[in-house]
Amino acid sequence: MSTPTELLREAAALFPDEVVTQAHVRHFDLPGAGRFALITLDNGLDHTKPTTFGPASLAHLSAAIDQVEHEAANGEIVGVGITGKPFIFAVGADLKGVGLLKRREDALASGHGGHEVFKRLSGLAVPTFAYYNGAAMGGGVEVGLHCAYRTVSAALPAFSLPEVFLGLVPGWGGCTLLPNLIGAEKAVKVVIENSLNQNRQLKGVQVFELGIADAIFEGADFLEQSLLWTAAVLKGEIAVERPEVDRGEAWDQAVATGRFLADGKVHGAAPAAYRALDIIAAAKDGDLQAGFDAEDEALADLIMSGELRSGLYAFDLVQRRAKRPAGAPDKSLARPVDKVGVVGAGLMASQLALLFVRRLEVPVVLTDIDQARVDKGVGYVHAEIDKLLAKGRVNQDKANRLKGLVSGVLDKAEGFADADFVIEAVFEEIGVKQQVFAEVEAVVPEGAILATNTSSLSVSEMASKLKHPERVVGFHFFNPVAVLPLLEIVRGEATDDASLATAFAVAKKLKKSAVLVKDAPAFVVNRILTRFMGEIQNVIDEGTPVAVAEKAVEPLGLPMSPLVLLELVGPAIGLHVSETLHGAFPERFTVSPNLKAVVEAGKRGFYVYDSGKPELDPEVAALLQQGDKVLTEEQVRDRVLDAVAEEISLMLAEGVVAEPQDIDLCLITGAGWPFHLGGITPYLDRAGVTERVTGKRFLAPGVASVPAA
Repeated sequence: MSTPTELLREAAALFPDEVVTQAHVRHFDLPGAGRFALITLDNGLDHTKPTTFGPASLAHLSAAIDQVEHEAANGEIVGVGITGKPFIFAVGADLKGVGLLKRREDALASGHGGHEVFKRLSGLAVPTFAYYNGAAMGGGVEVGLHCAYRTVSAALPAFSLPEVFLGLVPGWGGCTLLPNLIGAEKAVKVVIENSLNQNRQLKGVQVFELGIADAIFEGADFLEQSLLWTAAVLKGEIAVERPEVDRGEAWDQAVATGRFLADGKVHGAAPAAYRALDIIAAAKDGDLQAGFDAEDEALADLIMSGELRSGLYAFDLVQRRAKRPAGAPDKSLARPVDKVGVVGAGLMASQLALLFVRRLEVPVVLTDIDQARVDKGVGYVHAEIDKLLAKGRVNQDKANRLKGLVSGVLDKAEGFADADFVIEAVFEEIGVKQQVFAEVEAVVPEGAILATNTSSLSVSEMASKLKHPERVVGFHFFNPVAVLPLLEIVRGEATDDASLATAFAVAKKLKKSAVLVKDAPAFVVNRILTRFMGEIQNVIDEGTPVAVAEKAVEPLGLPMSPLVLLELVGPAIGLHVSETLHGAFPERFTVSPNLKAVVEAGKRGFYVYDSGKPELDPEVAALLQQGDKVLTEEQVRDRVLDAVAEEISLMLAEGVVAEPQDIDLCLITGAGWPFHLGGITPYLDRAGVTERVTGKRFLAPGVASVPAA
């Protein structure tokens, strides 16, 4: 086996553009304890460029450990600590380097090389300490787990092992060391549950409460207090005591719970969670080296998998493409927005008002057809701000200020005379929206933007009767507004660059992922989901049992089944969008008579939950009129995926978005589709669906897939 230095040298040659993290060693005399060595991880950039571990970075850490190892062996130091630059401890492996790996042996070497460096910390002749001073993720968490003791800053904003979320396992000790430190139940929460819940982060206090850190100190003097605590530990004044880990039935139950969670989230469609759980299960006997070896093998397999490459692709879309929207006009054209108007005061409009006032902190005025509705909308926003106050998300002064910025009036002229941006969220009927915009245009300033939150109607038609259609833009949010990041920004036929630039500038302040979309029926997400759902409804109408149709798409690992999603959206809204798309593309989009019957019967969905899980509502079952064509799960899945591939291909040909990447970004951020699918196009390519339907792939080989060796 190659030495760590040789492994890292070989890996570094594959990744010449690495942003290298240095490992600086400095020394302190701890009061009454002796000379102490502190390693600081720093890539030389500010906190907006977090510190990562690529092969050259690991080599620098290994060299620093060489130095302190020599000092420890010679009795020159009493201990070694490791910490990070301001606000950042370390955020793990450099994912750009992982994406470059083409051979399994290189992937295996990357896992083994990291282990060999980190293990050296636990092998030093003196005690080792990790000081989690700032954000710590993945390998950043794991390097600390190899130390004997850990402290954490109370100000630490983000701490996680996010690998399963991306399609990997915590592969430099996380799956093995964490359960042996805090027990399997807590480890499964961090490694599996948090990862599969959209990479949920821990705060500093949670890290301490879980037992990952032995002490917690305030952020202002965190390092100073950590070093004083270290001195007390070294002098024997503080004895760190940890609860004994339960290695009996509780360990097995925790792993079983983890498998249940994974099944509920990915339905066996992505291997990472299951590989992590296998390693956690085996770690019960405390054999650390066997666990490290298993982590190496899992990393090698997963790095060479399509799911991981799709996960890296999805991560890049969310982290980079979302911040630089394709086709957005020059931001210098954007006009300032110092007051916002919201037409409507229902739930969606009220959610929008809350978002605008929280993010822009400018006056927001709601209007509606009667005072009771206006009061209810303003009351909703005020109540939600009070909830933020109760949770400590805002202080009393800010809560008062935000509530003071939100008001409601009946008279649009009174409310919108000085508004710079007015968004409507009224009934989805083109005539109603045209009337609303005509009324608004008559009272707003000349440069004000008129935005519509329509989910499927034509923005161009909505603006067609206005004197200034150039300032109308689609601004389509997804429900719940506070949770889903996507904002489809729709350019109508007359929309000018200044209006569009203003819309993108507002989207950025709202912290939304904006995608430029052509004014086409139902835009992106609703068009794809309606085609997807339409085929499910078609096979049910033709005779396939509901349970078979639903189960057919489980292998995709979607966040919820099609009919549960329909219930969330609302059958009436689903029917409306399908009718809109049927009107535009009757040859591909159908209107399900069974769905229509469900809506006319006033049912909220296909299921009841009397037993705690979804079961077909007997009243809905009685409504269903089905044919005699029964398909298998595989036949249903092929039919649904073929339809989706066809629709995406047509959308790209129409120029609805710039590239397949925008389709994927929309599905990830607007519909919660999982990273391991990469949205949808990488999955369709990987499964051979795209070529079967269109004769070519959506993405070039090596994009969201393993590049050719």
